[in-house]
Amino acid sequence: MNRINPVVTPEEIARQQEFIREIATMPHRPKTYHIVTYGCQMNAHDSEKLAGMLDEMGMTPAPKREEADFVIFNTCCVRDNAERRALGNITWLKEVRKTRPELIIAVCGCMIQEPGMAERILKQYRFIDLAFGTSNLHRFPELLCMTLEKNEPVVEVDKEDVIPEGLPVSRLRPESAYLTVMYGCDNFCSYCIVPFVRGRERSREPGAILREAEQLLSSGVREIMLLGQNVNSYGKGLENPVSFAWLLGQLDRMSVPRIRFMTSHPKDLSDELIETMAGSAHILPQFHLPVQSGSNRILEKMNRRYTRERYIERVQSLRSAVPGIGLSTDIIVGFPGETEEDFGDTMDLVREIRYDSAFTFIYSPRVGTRAAYMPDQVPEDVSNRRIRELIALQEDLQRTTLGRFLGMEEEVLVEGISRRSGAEVSGKGKHGVSITLPGGPEDIGKIVPCRVKGLKNNTLTAERKEEK
Repeated sequence: MNRINPVVTPEEIARQQEFIREIATMPHRPKTYHIVTYGCQMNAHDSEKLAGMLDEMGMTPAPKREEADFVIFNTCCVRDNAERRALGNITWLKEVRKTRPELIIAVCGCMIQEPGMAERILKQYRFIDLAFGTSNLHRFPELLCMTLEKNEPVVEVDKEDVIPEGLPVSRLRPESAYLTVMYGCDNFCSYCIVPFVRGRERSREPGAILREAEQLLSSGVREIMLLGQNVNSYGKGLENPVSFAWLLGQLDRMSVPRIRFMTSHPKDLSDELIETMAGSAHILPQFHLPVQSGSNRILEKMNRRYTRERYIERVQSLRSAVPGIGLSTDIIVGFPGETEEDFGDTMDLVREIRYDSAFTFIYSPRVGTRAAYMPDQVPEDVSNRRIRELIALQEDLQRTTLGRFLGMEEEVLVEGISRRSGAEVSGKGKHGVSITLPGGPEDIGKIVPCRVKGLKNNTLTAERKEEK
């Protein structure tokens, strides 16, 4: 076992496979399952792994949770709203349980990894059968086996930060795939619970990542999304450290048709990474670079470890090296002590950078983080007013920034039929912007060349190149 970044041993994975086979032969096992996922892409990929294990147990997915024999809530605790939504939906299932006593309910993910949360959940929601944390994902078959054999709830929340390898995956879409390159976070931003529930940074061995990428390519995947809480710091804990830029270069040479990644921390965005993107054939010209605030004073209180000026310099370097690059961000308003001047600095930054899109949030106190105990918590009505102003500004600027694509040729990886019209399909362009164009079910999973002709809110419309 790697003493620096401990990996789940092949013997342990084989042991879990035994539990999968045992459950598959149980006459009283659930026949159908439904997974409800909250939060980030890392959670979505964890749900794919859960689905992969359940499929191997002989279960099939149910389209609706009320139709399933087994419902799993894969939770998020980054923001209070996500936690409340999860708990509300779990409570709703209690009523279903009254008419279907055989229903099995499990809760997993980041929320369960919070200190004391699993015990609190099972105390308040006595109808839950299984609760396990992010560090226990690889032991899910064993825990489910215990649940089916015992007549009492099963709770398992480990603190050991390990790297699970070799887990089965049932992908959400056949044309694109998540590929985790690292787990955890060492940054300890003062508002963020992630290091406490996802653990410290652990990088997967590059050989394991490249082998998985080869398998994905051979299965017909057209796009790979590399995942990590902070992909820019990839390499920590490896016996032979390499950089994220080096890893991207290896994947680019494998001719993965489309390579994306998230999330990046501005303090770790290196010149090497920018140069790799500029010289690549397959890394898409898009970048998600969370700024969180435009105020140096607030950035310091957030423990972000970069300044407004450094952030702007990194954006300028990206745009100089990769002209036309799509840029998105995360912004928090109402952080403790944020003044009108601080908020004005954020608004000015948004005007200067001109993002293609921005994910905006009101600060949400998380128990256990430093920010939750800071003085000068911003009143709710002030935060609500500020986020409305920020959203209005971003929407106004977005019409101009996305206007640069008009008349431009793009390539769309089609994800599905458009919600607006059955005669249109939609997907993401190379720059990360949603694009709608004429098409049908036969286009799903294909990369379709097109020419942008219009703009509707935050979505581009296009015509197929052959329809000129």
